[in-house]
Amino acid sequence: MKRIAMMLLVTTISAAGILPFARAACAQVTDHSAKMDDPAEQEIRKLNAQEVEAFLQNDPKSMARLWSDDFVVTNPLNKFVTKQQVLGMVESGFLVITAYDRQIEYLRFYGDTAIVAGNETVKWGGRMPNAGKTEHLRFTAVWMKQAARWQEVARHANIVPEQ
Repeated sequence: MKRIAMMLLVTTISAAGILPFARAACAQVTDHSAKMDDPAEQEIRKLNAQEVEAFLQNDPKSMARLWSDDFVVTNPLNKFVTKQQVLGMVESGFLVITAYDRQIEYLRFYGDTAIVAGNETVKWGGRMPNAGKTEHLRFTAVWMKQAARWQEVARHANIVPEQ
């Protein structure tokens, strides 16, 4: 029994020592199979830029155009919200972003579905609990071609804790 406990302890200590390096390596993963001359990829990148601009301009109409009617988000406040709820937060002045930088690190297509992942730096405004703070996020977004155009159908974003 002591031998098993000791092995578990050594394994845990070893993993804890390696974990920061593993996280750093994973943070630098880039999808080298991306084809910048691919029209679909160019379109998804353009739509991502339009989404960032819509937030910076506080433009719920543009957001509504980019998002599918069944769009859902697990947001940085750890809430699961629908398209209408997000638009309501923007329209009410609760959700405001005053600075926004999005870096796409991964973009891959699966038929009429695109998965986009990366990091973001945002400065919150409005009545957000973190208003005035700049925070770093990790995000994953799912885009689908619906009715002959790309729309975002799901997104997850979380705040990366300061170390």
